[in-house]
Amino acid sequence: MAHRDGKTRRDVLRAAGAAAATTGLAGMASGASGAPGTVEVNVGYGGPSGKRAALSEASEVVREFAFDAVTIRVSENAIEGLGRRPDVRYVEQNGRMHALAQQLTWGVDRTDSEVAHANGDTGAGADVAILDTGIDSDHPDLQANLGAGRAFVKARGNYQYDWDDDNDHGTHCAGIAGADDNDRGVRGVATEATLHAVKVLDKRGSGSFSDIAAGIEYTADQGWDVGSMSLGASSGSQTVKDACSYAVDRGVLLVAAAGNSGPCSDCVGYPAAYGECIAVSSSASDDSLSNFSSTGPEVEMIAPGTDIYSTVPGGYDTFSGTSMATPHVAGAAAQLMANGYTNTEARSRLADSAEDLGLADNEQGAGLLDTAAALGYDSGDD
Repeated sequence: MAHRDGKTRRDVLRAAGAAAATTGLAGMASGASGAPGTVEVNVGYGGPSGKRAALSEASEVVREFAFDAVTIRVSENAIEGLGRRPDVRYVEQNGRMHALAQQLTWGVDRTDSEVAHANGDTGAGADVAILDTGIDSDHPDLQANLGAGRAFVKARGNYQYDWDDDNDHGTHCAGIAGADDNDRGVRGVATEATLHAVKVLDKRGSGSFSDIAAGIEYTADQGWDVGSMSLGASSGSQTVKDACSYAVDRGVLLVAAAGNSGPCSDCVGYPAAYGECIAVSSSASDDSLSNFSSTGPEVEMIAPGTDIYSTVPGGYDTFSGTSMATPHVAGAAAQLMANGYTNTEARSRLADSAEDLGLADNEQGAGLLDTAAALGYDSGDD
């Protein structure tokens, strides 16, 4: 959507983010997790001198990334000066992203993923990172496919692993992407892909930009194929975008939920709005756009997201959201990458084989995910 001055909504948001990187940060709540008068910020630097300047001002270094950014706690008084330095690209509040809203949600059949299974394509050999609230390590539909785990926020409660799911959201998404075909419960889109729990969201379904960026960086460093991100925020984070670029450059295919801000015409959230990610909107069982689904020019494809039955800790439940649509696409991406496609090739193939539902481009992108067609099978069984 263009504004009167010719700028797009994306331009306006980008400019607003840049403003926050300098002047807006002065109003941040201070001392929430550090000393009084300090704030937690992400600093992107343009060279060694910028990094040294950021670290010299830090009362605590929270995290250093492999790309050119650090998370620090710093005095409010130092922020403006850092933001003015030519060797500092940005200073942003270390805000939070959240698990996108869940409502009481079907999808493997409609995307013809079972056709792929019948032809022997199960995603075996592919690695899918579920960047979310964790995965239930004891779920009988997931145990056979569960790989590594890493917690950037730890599970609260009595759990076997610190990356266990203490919320339900991550386990539900994991089941959609890759629940085992074991004659019980549900089966996922890629029934033999390896699922890795990258816990970047806490018990309340919330994680900082820095936590999420670290999870994306970790996924890339492991050499995994797909990163499924059913999370987002209405405002962007340059640190998260940097992490997405870092991952894509290392061969990861990133899939992200468009958001649940609908009905709307230009409201795709972040990180889905970044060009590094496949932005996924949500469809209902009658092939209509889900009434909650965010839409916008960044939407690359649509997948089932209304009333999806999947795994949760201790059992199964039905949720709705673009959060549920996203792992359908992630599972299909895993199928392609298990067959030797690169991240860019798989992304193109998913779009080229999508089914046109007759919806507007900003609602469906290239169309509805068709796993079978992407793999070269006849998906005419509807």
